[in-house]
Amino acid sequence: MCPSKVADGAQRGWIVPIGGAEDKESDMRVLRRFFELCGGKGAEIAVIPTASRLNETGGRYEQIFGGMGARNVNVLDFDTRRDAHERNRIARIEQSSGIFITGGNQLRLSTILGGTPVAQAIRACNAHGIPVGGTSAGAGILSEHMIAGGESESATPHANGVRLAPGLGLTNRVVIDQHFRQRDRLGRLLAALACNPFAIGLGVDEDTAAFIGPDNTLEVEGSGAVTVVDADGLQFSSMAQVGGDAPVCMLGVQLHVLTAGATFNLETRRAAAGTLSTVKE
Repeated sequence: MCPSKVADGAQRGWIVPIGGAEDKESDMRVLRRFFELCGGKGAEIAVIPTASRLNETGGRYEQIFGGMGARNVNVLDFDTRRDAHERNRIARIEQSSGIFITGGNQLRLSTILGGTPVAQAIRACNAHGIPVGGTSAGAGILSEHMIAGGESESATPHANGVRLAPGLGLTNRVVIDQHFRQRDRLGRLLAALACNPFAIGLGVDEDTAAFIGPDNTLEVEGSGAVTVVDADGLQFSSMAQVGGDAPVCMLGVQLHVLTAGATFNLETRRAAAGTLSTVKE
């Protein structure tokens, strides 16, 4: 699945995967930066809490963005695929200046929204310059290949260590895993890349986000780190030779750990210290 085509002279909107458990009470660095990208005080933000089974999830983000000064926050919950065909709800997405997808179960997102007019509207909005962010499950679905489940709490990739499903396809350059350090998901992300070495793995810690700009450069914000796993130089993978719980041999994988201010260019595959670098006077 390729991202929606960007019109000549236009720029794609920011894509903001958040690792979950972002600060919602004190300085709210991650959410506040997303809010500013959406237009700040004049923002019209659509919140999609479909992944969550908790009734209060959408209202929590409505309160947060409203408290920051958003002009309007529309909570649009889709419980069935029929809901995702309702024209009035789709219109609210199309009229928004930012779209935010909450956490929960990412398979609820893919099975309810996948291939619907709502998914098409989100893709089209992002192609027309609208920022789209998501936290936890909402982060995982932003890319073409979504991690739908699999083995966690292991640094070693295993043959059956990951399950993949189609995501929204806002970008086909990355595959995203969330709660990364907190749930020790390096092995799961490596297994996903063993299946698809083209993609770049982003392991996003809690209270941390990768702000991916229109130029495909990501910058890290938040209190944790984004682990970038680049399999472009993969020399060998045993994924096709093993099965079950067997560990997978992977040679030539490159890894970067980026904290707030550091950057990674998804086109050149180059990491940089960004604002962390110091200049001698």
